[in-house]
Amino acid sequence: MTDTDELQTHLLAAIAAAAGLDALEAVRVEALGKQGRVTALLKTLGALSPEERQARGPAIHQLRETVTAAIAARKAVLEQVALDAQLASEALDMTLPVDLPAGGTVHPVSQVMDELAEIFADLGFAVATGPEIEDDWHNFGALNIPDTHPARAMQDTFYVAQAEGAETAPLVLRTHTSPVQIRTMVEVARRQNGAGAPIRIIAPGRVYRSDWDATHTPMFHQVEGLVIDKGITLGHLKWTLETFLKAFFERDDVVLRLRPSYFPFTEPSAEVDVGFSVEKGKRVVGGDQGWMEVLGSGMVHPRVIANCGLDPDEWQGFAFGCGIDRLAMLKYGIDDLRPMFEADSRWLHHYGFAALDVPTLSGGVGSPA
Repeated sequence: MTDTDELQTHLLAAIAAAAGLDALEAVRVEALGKQGRVTALLKTLGALSPEERQARGPAIHQLRETVTAAIAARKAVLEQVALDAQLASEALDMTLPVDLPAGGTVHPVSQVMDELAEIFADLGFAVATGPEIEDDWHNFGALNIPDTHPARAMQDTFYVAQAEGAETAPLVLRTHTSPVQIRTMVEVARRQNGAGAPIRIIAPGRVYRSDWDATHTPMFHQVEGLVIDKGITLGHLKWTLETFLKAFFERDDVVLRLRPSYFPFTEPSAEVDVGFSVEKGKRVVGGDQGWMEVLGSGMVHPRVIANCGLDPDEWQGFAFGCGIDRLAMLKYGIDDLRPMFEADSRWLHHYGFAALDVPTLSGGVGSPA
């Protein structure tokens, strides 16, 4: 028997006799460590002649591979033995209640915004945004709102203080998200050199008006929709609103009523009422026991289209707008608007949605006709 055979027999016996991972590691170091016995044999090959190296080398390399494989196999066995022992000695009672860490909830307004984006995405609308501090032209002038309109009064609009002697146009906290519609139309007209292009957007976001009671707050959330195309009619508007409200309230018995109204930026204009029924003493959207107003709408005024650089004889469209907070109140049974902005954790946990368990409208509304 050669010296490599003797060493292999010794090391394999030591590996097999290792009772634990620490003992096995000691054998590995003895054999394959920097000062190990197999390592020492490998170092001797450099001093041998080519003929001697050819004769001794294969046996030494085979020894290293055999020992390495044996250590790996024994390590797997010992690790499994240690795991089995741990599983046998430890027990976890899965029936015990778990103390969940404190967690936040999705605010109803955020939830409704996501639902609106999902519904209108199915109808081919994109989401557009804009600045909350607006100039007078985008917030009022371009929308055909005259200088004498009551909405411009200090009691309705928050004006942003400017440096004395500033020559820039008055700045306001936007009173609606309609400026986003203006900016979108202006940008489309600029890109197309006045030729225009089909536009389908919704503009959700924060708006500001000087008001405060159970159904009004100085800051609230609004979503507006805009469609600009050729051959658009009131029929397209009614179908879009009906499809949207049925999907949002998840009821097929939603009935709409359009009443003539007046908005400076639409002509003709219409207030939209939705039928409601009384269930468990509360009004719920759907049915025909009565009517409640939910949003305003109309065909975009030709002056507004012209103000944005488009030809009103070629392009027509409709617009609508409603309060996101009001939609949340109607759908989720919230009686007072003000607590939505008071950051009361008790209210948020009552009306909020768990982040991983929010309702979804992923079923969609189908393709627009």
